[in-house]
Amino acid sequence: MSAYPGSTSYRPDLDWSQLKETILMLNLAVAQIDQSLNDGNASISTLSSSFTALATNLNDIKSSTDNLHNDETQNEKIKAIIDNSADAGLDKVQSAIIAFQFYDKLSQRLDHVSNSLSALSVLIADPESLYSPQEWQNLQESIRSKYSMEEERQMFDNVISGMPISEALAVFRQEKLAHQIDDDDIELF
Repeated sequence: MSAYPGSTSYRPDLDWSQLKETILMLNLAVAQIDQSLNDGNASISTLSSSFTALATNLNDIKSSTDNLHNDETQNEKIKAIIDNSADAGLDKVQSAIIAFQFYDKLSQRLDHVSNSLSALSVLIADPESLYSPQEWQNLQESIRSKYSMEEERQMFDNVISGMPISEALAVFRQEKLAHQIDDDDIELF
């Protein structure tokens, strides 16, 4: 006999319920999301600090070209090569930093999903809460309040009101495209 109250779907007994199985599956989803977030955050943290240091180095290279003697033909060629390399490197670093920021948004979204699934499993596990419309309403309001973008709140409202998920996602994508962030609004490290 296992020390953990797990699935009995392969050996149902009188105590077996779909509710218990649902809770186990929700907990599995939460665990997988949490582990994915932890793995991704460690990698992104390392990459972020590396790219920040690279950006500093490229800026130093760029500024050092100003100190070359401009009267020599060879220095002009070297300066042009260094300038072009530094500009290309800085462009790549800025693109990577923007990608990291979008990853951060993804990470935050997955964290919200994980927390929402945890809250749902707690509600389902409690027989008093399970049959209380007020508890379900509180859960929905709590989940909705954690969305940072208006498009996310609208998608939530659409799904809760019964709109098919594929349609709600299409509306979300259209709204997101309409309000896309300009590159100037991205904060670099």
